[in-house]
Amino acid sequence: MASIQPQLWVDGAATAVEFYRAAFGARVLHQVGEGEDVVAQLDVEGAVFWVASADPARRRLSPPLVNGTTGRILLVVGDPAAMHARAVAAGATPTSEVAPEHGWRVGRVADPFGHEWEIGHPL
Repeated sequence: MASIQPQLWVDGAATAVEFYRAAFGARVLHQVGEGEDVVAQLDVEGAVFWVASADPARRRLSPPLVNGTTGRILLVVGDPAAMHARAVAAGATPTSEVAPEHGWRVGRVADPFGHEWEIGHPL
């Protein structure tokens, strides 16, 4: 079985892990490191991704370092409105409310680390 597990590079990786736990109910599957310099594997309802410290010397850039982002993460969940609200309550910035769009029910948020998230499911 194949899967894709993106790794998000952030400033303050341990803080990011705590944000994703609060915002998306993420479970920590694996974590190494100390202080803010950690690498962690997280699971949100079966969607697995990694969080690690940004490191410009290794060309691992966080969104603030490039004044934007190069992609968006789509989190597919059963109740996008509830997850969107949870993320906003945890500190994400809403960029669009959950609504029908292109055959999906989807809303968008920006997390405090500069990553864009779509939260939705197909209709």
